Amino acid sequence: MDTPKEIFLKDYKLPDYYFDTVDLNFSLGEEKTIVASKITVYPRVEGSSFPLVLDGEDLKLLSITVDGKELKEGDYCLDSRHLTLPLPPSGTFTLEIVNEIYPQKNTSLEGLYMSSMCFCTQCEAQGFRKITFYQDRPDIMAKYTCRIEADKSSYPVLLSNGNLKEKGHLEGDRHYALWEDPFKKPCYLFALVAGPLESRDDIFVTRSARKVSLRIWTPAQDVPKTAHAMYSLKEAMKWDEDVFGLEYDLDLFNIVAVPDFNMGAMENKSLNIFNSGCVLASPETATDGDYAAILGVIGHEYFHNWTGNRVTCRDWFQLSLKEGLTVFRDQEFSSDMGSRTVKRIADVSSLRNYQFPEDGGPMAHPVRPHSYIKMDNFYTGKILSSLALNVPVYEKGAEVVRMYKTLLGSQGFRKGMDLYFKRHDGQAVTCEDFFAAMRDANNADFANFLIWYSQAGTPVVKVTSSYNAEAHTYSLKFSQEVPPTPGQPVKEPMFIPVAVGLLDSSGKDMPLSSVYHDGKLQSVEISNHPVYTTVVQVTKKEEEFVFADIFEQPTPSLLRGYSAPIRLESNLSDSDLFFLLAHDSDEFNRWEAGQELARKLMLSMVADFQQGKPLALNPNFVHGLKCILSDASLDKEFIAKAITLPSESEIMDMMEVADPDAVHSVRKFIRKELASQLKAEFLNMVLANRSSEEYVFNHPNMARRALKNVALAYLASLEDPETTELAVHEYKTATNMTEQFAALAALAQHPGKSRDDVLADFYSKWQHDYLVVNKWFALQASSDIPSNVENVRNLMKHPAFDLRNPNKVYCVIGAFCYSPVNFHAKDGSGYKFLGEMVVQLDKLNPQVASGLVSSFSRWRRYDENRQNLAKAQLEMIMSTNGLSENVFEIASKSLAV
Repeated sequence: MDTPKEIFLKDYKLPDYYFDTVDLNFSLGEEKTIVASKITVYPRVEGSSFPLVLDGEDLKLLSITVDGKELKEGDYCLDSRHLTLPLPPSGTFTLEIVNEIYPQKNTSLEGLYMSSMCFCTQCEAQGFRKITFYQDRPDIMAKYTCRIEADKSSYPVLLSNGNLKEKGHLEGDRHYALWEDPFKKPCYLFALVAGPLESRDDIFVTRSARKVSLRIWTPAQDVPKTAHAMYSLKEAMKWDEDVFGLEYDLDLFNIVAVPDFNMGAMENKSLNIFNSGCVLASPETATDGDYAAILGVIGHEYFHNWTGNRVTCRDWFQLSLKEGLTVFRDQEFSSDMGSRTVKRIADVSSLRNYQFPEDGGPMAHPVRPHSYIKMDNFYTGKILSSLALNVPVYEKGAEVVRMYKTLLGSQGFRKGMDLYFKRHDGQAVTCEDFFAAMRDANNADFANFLIWYSQAGTPVVKVTSSYNAEAHTYSLKFSQEVPPTPGQPVKEPMFIPVAVGLLDSSGKDMPLSSVYHDGKLQSVEISNHPVYTTVVQVTKKEEEFVFADIFEQPTPSLLRGYSAPIRLESNLSDSDLFFLLAHDSDEFNRWEAGQELARKLMLSMVADFQQGKPLALNPNFVHGLKCILSDASLDKEFIAKAITLPSESEIMDMMEVADPDAVHSVRKFIRKELASQLKAEFLNMVLANRSSEEYVFNHPNMARRALKNVALAYLASLEDPETTELAVHEYKTATNMTEQFAALAALAQHPGKSRDDVLADFYSKWQHDYLVVNKWFALQASSDIPSNVENVRNLMKHPAFDLRNPNKVYCVIGAFCYSPVNFHAKDGSGYKFLGEMVVQLDKLNPQVASGLVSSFSRWRRYDENRQNLAKAQLEMIMSTNGLSENVFEIASKSLAV
């Protein structure tokens, strides 16, 4: 294959031509679909004449007309990727194109394709070029109309962006609908859906008293499962008005749920298309985690209406401008709807499990990448899967936005957002534009803050502290270093806001009055009110901050609320960490102290295991967890998080040479030992948190179930008849999916009759609900049971599995990669399986295949034997004929470093 072309941010050029209006006409058919476009084109510079280059893939051109005159073959150039007009008119002109496409054969699920008897689109990032010839780039913003005609009995519902202007009957049992979107948009926000759907309807009254019709469309049998999605949408609309003053701008908002979708959801203007798993829920079929995810994803796509649609990105390198900002907004929304601390813990855990490893590997790139081969590879953050997210663009981008809020406060951040919309509504802009709005609205000095957008890697910040009893001062010395990443061997110091509090000997927050830094004494008091947390700005390689009026040796609470996405190393002792775990007023840091203790414990026990020493659990650690379990003042969901050990991947990421077998054995040993020593407490947690009441999705009930389920999983790890019987009892008596699935998961990690029986029973009960069957698939595929790869191969032969459906691929192949001990099996069986699957999938759906191949990207982190086995698979993938650009980019970068 020809080496695919790399696209660079530095090469961005303004388009030579813009589009003013785009009128689309779709004639949907069983064999083929005819697409006719009529575009008003005008040059960027009046009177200039450059070739007009349109993108197009997998299209059959039928005709092309300029200002009513049909062009002959010599008047244009056509290749497999472009349609070029060498000499278009010098002023404004009308371009009309008619082409044929074949949605029924489109397995890539990009452009227009078929999903369960429905026509459906996915155009972000570059799918529109698979629909018709167009300048497929986000800085081409135009007003669209869309006329759809189709067979009425097969496709009774015809949807597109904006407002329905007209509909009617046509000859031959066909009908049509004409849609008009009054707002300019880039083509990636275009959407079309046609099929046999029914809707749940509701009304939202905006703060200016406008009535907005809300409709969630699904196949008829799924409409009852959309109640929570509708609740989530209305809450998101109200929250955006209350928190950001942002009101919805049309009179209609549609959501459509489809089972075949590469991503979680898509924010097309006024017609959001969702993966069914992000919409459908009932207490019997969905877990608390599903309910929370639906709340977050519905919110995320709705919030895009302003941060992504009304203000969009100039080019795809600026993707974090909309995605990082909107992830931050959906995190804040979910925090306000539930427990802020628990949400923060979940988001930081995601960063550590995915972004830190990616930042330390061959795929490391900044929040704003410098280059790409295939833009789709930055979209794994939207994928509904157990695969790694593209966290630098999405989640790390959200952390960068969060740092603005940490530095400016809620009011300052809102002022910055208001200015951003005032300046850029209806525009395609850059990360610098957002930065400038935040800076200018607050007259702030952000020094080197923009480096977060251009420099890859996770900063390592070391802190040492000292107390001067005579001067009553307390010093914190910071040093920062960003490890080298591909293409960036030398790093600049970052702008790192560190939220700091100090605890006295009784565990109470000490009031902070002033800080001496950089030759200046700065007051931190606000209107003579005591301040207990202050943000110090670390902007240089080494800096010192000295707190005055500190009358006893304090214990520092550092990086409160995880105020920057860094690795923090401090000189805190284990006793300091136990003290913070017991007393810190910042609940995130209480959790963090426990996690730091657990990480240190696990790493030292891994070293013991590797040296053949017997494993023993530190009694202080057991005591610390026992204190948390017995603290009635703590939120139950927080307790559930606090007693959950760091993941195997997080611990492996901290090792010089990752050892999956040692880490798995140690984590399994600690869980079993904790279950044994705290058996009475865990039993009490299960019994005290049972409930026969009807399922309610709210924080107190979620917290109760979370604590019960974590305790049950610990007990099941003992694998004794009593605890196994308890788990079976909880499975059989559960009245909702959250508790039933938790009991199933507790049993599914341990081979034996009980496991086989409940898995068979669960499938028998839920075989007709494909979303529940996906959970059943994922649970078995991600199991740590020895040699699980053979079970996974058998699951792929199951009649409910379909390689063409992304969700099923993620739930089986993706979930298998989630078990380090099996994916990284010493014999290479896990690598071989994934290599085979990537090659097979690449022919069907390159976007899904590239998401999977990224599991190989950190192969150099392992021992020599595993390196050789993983490298062989990457080389096999690279040697495959007809390899997609998506997979080529990730496989080649993984091999190159």
